[in-house]
Amino acid sequence: MRYLEPSCVLQENERTKDMIIEQRFHRAIIGQKGEKIKEIRDKFPEVIINFPDPAHKSDVVQLRGPRTEVEKCTKFMQKMVAEMVENSYSVSVPIFKQFHKNIIGKGEAQKELEALIKSLDNVVDDSMLVDPKHHRYFVARRGQVLRDLADEYGGVMVSFPRTGSQSDKVTLKGAKDCVEAAKKRMLEIIEDLDAQVTMECVIPQKYHRSIMGPKGARIQQITRDHNVQIKFPEREDAQASQAEAQVQENGEANGELNEIADPTVPKKCDVIVLSGRKERCEAAVEALKALVPVSIEVEVPFELHRYIIGQKGSGIRKMMDEFEVNIQVPAPELQSDIISVTGLATHLDRAKEGLLERVKELQAEQEDRALRSFKLTITVDPKYHPKIIGRKGAIITQIRTDHDVNIQFPEKNDENQDQISITGYEQNAIAARDAIQGIVDELEEMISEDITLDSRVHARIIGARGKGIRKIMDEFKVDLRFPQNGAADPNLVTVTGRPEMVDEAIDHLLNLEEEYLADVVENEAKMAYMKPSGTAAANPEEPRGPSKGFVVREAPWATSSEKAPDMSSSEDFPSFGTPVAAAKASPWGPKRF
Repeated sequence: MRYLEPSCVLQENERTKDMIIEQRFHRAIIGQKGEKIKEIRDKFPEVIINFPDPAHKSDVVQLRGPRTEVEKCTKFMQKMVAEMVENSYSVSVPIFKQFHKNIIGKGEAQKELEALIKSLDNVVDDSMLVDPKHHRYFVARRGQVLRDLADEYGGVMVSFPRTGSQSDKVTLKGAKDCVEAAKKRMLEIIEDLDAQVTMECVIPQKYHRSIMGPKGARIQQITRDHNVQIKFPEREDAQASQAEAQVQENGEANGELNEIADPTVPKKCDVIVLSGRKERCEAAVEALKALVPVSIEVEVPFELHRYIIGQKGSGIRKMMDEFEVNIQVPAPELQSDIISVTGLATHLDRAKEGLLERVKELQAEQEDRALRSFKLTITVDPKYHPKIIGRKGAIITQIRTDHDVNIQFPEKNDENQDQISITGYEQNAIAARDAIQGIVDELEEMISEDITLDSRVHARIIGARGKGIRKIMDEFKVDLRFPQNGAADPNLVTVTGRPEMVDEAIDHLLNLEEEYLADVVENEAKMAYMKPSGTAAANPEEPRGPSKGFVVREAPWATSSEKAPDMSSSEDFPSFGTPVAAAKASPWGPKRF
């Protein structure tokens, strides 16, 4: 099989794209010994990047792989080239011709430069012999080994013979120095292959997926680090395994006696095969065993398990993601204090430490909840409860906020209507109780006095929407109660508050009464003056007869009978202009004036 780059049928989500990059940038992108192009391929491992043969003088660089990855890689390389263009520049320095020989010397520098350029541009075809049994190693995994050689040695191309030809001739093409270095490296690889051994590592199949890691990343890392090949066995069918166990238990199958399985012989599904140099295989086996999950037990009080798990398992998922382990909490009915933690040995210590730290936090929260649960009660006459609550709960809300407590008043059906309960930290609950007691003490010192205020001024004192009465109550810190409709004494007003404030509020109310009453008396006098005389005024409830019309008193046309003017009479309402004759009809519509 001739091998240049892995050729395969493009999948639906794959594409091939040609990028135009000036050839002068190709070596800069590849880098010394392919370092830069290796970084690009590591960043986009699913994309195959092919540079043209330097002898072809082509600017086309081919990318092949998944569509999204190809697009990302294209943008990355375009940005890389743009930076090269931006950062590259040339400058001309004028030098007299007679000095050129001094700068160039006797041609040595020029010859060295020409030789270097020639060696770089001198593309050669070479070949070497490789035993066919080793061919598979070089072309396996989509030619990864050959891609690494091309990256490391300036894009050298290696071609293997067709499969089945049994030819041992391998051709190499590239710059002469690169081809020589690639041949040397291939010989080293072949030497390793000739010296390689096969070693088995027995690890239960249930751990294989964990050892491989996401997309086989862990195994790929061990393969690169130790330069070995690792082959995992086929997965054993669960049903077949169960049937085999039953056969071994019964000792018979299809009527024939079966041999009892030797417990010292590992199952095929548990055997991982490694190939490579002995010392490297041994190191790789240790690395594989280090990836086998182990379990430890952590003692966590049973009552904290539900807090460890968290709402809908959010707490335990967060810990498993953070520490890269599996945490198994026992079933609630077991009421066990043991939590099992499974994962890599290197992760377990950190996971255990994190779990115990979470236990400390939960225990501290438990203690805090216990401290916050301190409860006491205070006995307060129910008549004071509305005053403690305040308008729209303003007073009690302020007490709750200031002292960070919960305050509960008795329900209507509670037996103890005078009990108010306070819950919170002990010192906070006591402070809130003292605040409530302070309000009660002030309320108990208050007195109530009744005064007589003319009911005709009540509305003026109360004001629109109670604005006036609220102002008085806020100013004098008193409570005012006006009589309701139908009260026995409509003039009786009750003033409640501290003695000195009650006196001041009463004086203020009496002054307002005197001021407003003067206005009331004056308004009543005006109303009496404006009332019409006669029987109609005397009996306002008496039903009225037919309307006599609109009468303007002392008008020029007034008569002794005060008869209303006739609206249709030209005598009562004479015309002040000449009547307008009826307009003649016109085909163009009525005439406009």
